[in-house]
Amino acid sequence: MTTVSAASAAPTEKTYRGLRRFNAVMGLLHLVQGVFMIAVSNDTTYPIFTNFLRFDVSTFSLTPDPKLVYELPFGLAVAIFLLISAVAHFALATFAYRWYVAKLQKGMNPARFYEYALSSSLMIVLIGMLVGLWDLGSLILIFGLNAMMNLFGILMELHNQTTQKTNWTAFIYGCIAGIIPWVVIVMYFLGAVSSSGAEPPAFVYAIIPTIFVFFNIFAVNMLLQYKKVGPWRDYLFGERVYIVLSLVAKTALAWQIWAGTLAPV
Repeated sequence: MTTVSAASAAPTEKTYRGLRRFNAVMGLLHLVQGVFMIAVSNDTTYPIFTNFLRFDVSTFSLTPDPKLVYELPFGLAVAIFLLISAVAHFALATFAYRWYVAKLQKGMNPARFYEYALSSSLMIVLIGMLVGLWDLGSLILIFGLNAMMNLFGILMELHNQTTQKTNWTAFIYGCIAGIIPWVVIVMYFLGAVSSSGAEPPAFVYAIIPTIFVFFNIFAVNMLLQYKKVGPWRDYLFGERVYIVLSLVAKTALAWQIWAGTLAPV
């Protein structure tokens, strides 16, 4: 059986209690930021459209018929991905703690990827909207693809419970699913940049490379865990790295958006 912690000494109860406190602190940091985003952000919204076809009787042809279906409050949306993480951390530090420890002892943490499937997928949707991706169908697709990337993370850890040698199939498929939303975002970003008068706000130029790098470091962390490189021989080291990366990535996106468009004038 392949486990990423097989080469390290078994963690003690003290180690797990430390991780429990760490989750509680991370939950508090996410909660404080989420509440701040709700309390202090302005009322900036971004539109979401449908683009169903309609029959144009004047030309006897089908044409797109964009219709506004919702104005998304961006401050609330930013707060939600922070609060999702807060709830997950508090759950693992309280009523789900024993379950959490049992999973960590097997070299896996499904809760991490379920949380990411929601929070990071909302993050990718907001980044897409910042570059002009406002079509409801497209937003659903990039949300779903990003969520699938994270569900492949669960499959990677689950599958390799029963292998003698690490099987990378789920990891590879997850990377493919995860890169597609970024391809679409970059396409829209470049299109906006090249369109006179439709350039994205200056802060978006910083968001795309920074969050793209953070998203990919998660994959690097998993790679190092399964390759058992240095301190990553201990699965709990990689777990802490995941937790820190999650906080830093969400904090970076939240505050870049807040400073760029949500700060009260």
